[in-house]
Amino acid sequence: MNVIKYKRVLLKLSGEALGENIPGGMAVGLDFSKIHEVCEVIRQCHDAGVQIGLVIGGGNFWRGVKNGSGKMQRSHGDAMGMLATVMNAIAVADVLAQHGMDARVLSAVEMNKFTEFFTRDLADRYLNEGKVVLFAAGTGNPYFSTDTGAVLRGVEIEADAILMAKNIDAIYSADPHKDPTAVRYSKLTYDQVLADHLKATDLTAMTLAMDNNMPMVCFALNPPENIIRVVRGEEIGTTVTI
Repeated sequence: MNVIKYKRVLLKLSGEALGENIPGGMAVGLDFSKIHEVCEVIRQCHDAGVQIGLVIGGGNFWRGVKNGSGKMQRSHGDAMGMLATVMNAIAVADVLAQHGMDARVLSAVEMNKFTEFFTRDLADRYLNEGKVVLFAAGTGNPYFSTDTGAVLRGVEIEADAILMAKNIDAIYSADPHKDPTAVRYSKLTYDQVLADHLKATDLTAMTLAMDNNMPMVCFALNPPENIIRVVRGEEIGTTVTI
């Protein structure tokens, strides 16, 4: 990794990407073989001098807007989703430590028995000290997705880019699994994404990134080595800019 394009990144992973596959195409709980693979790639980026902030979704345990819809009050369902992200962050921080990295979990909700409370300055200090920082509990508020939480933290730490590692290899004009005519994009502007209602992230996350001129790269997590390729500046996935 002689050439590094992005020196400080906010990497967003879905919780499902770390879960155990079960019949029906779902991924639940934690598959530590997957987590070790991802953490080994993060180690390689870290050893090359990349400062890494990490946000992990909670869908492998609980997705508030989906799992709680029609069954419980939205704020309560989203609170459970925030707790799911904390569990994922603690698990991944443990595996990162096994790979020789100092990892710290900062939560948007105070729970000092398990995590440290997030402040921008603490996160910045840890990153400059070479620690991997995991941001848990989303924004700390209901009605916001972890995509929005990832962009918010990326903007706050002044990342060079938001890296959205997804289960699809790029942004398309439609779902390529359902529409064989879907167009694959390698580069887009935020205006195009918003005008065409492209399903890269939720609209709040995309608008926040646009308002803060924050580059975003959407790419497939499989294989995890794609993270290294993006950090190097290789043109994989879709890059979204102003």
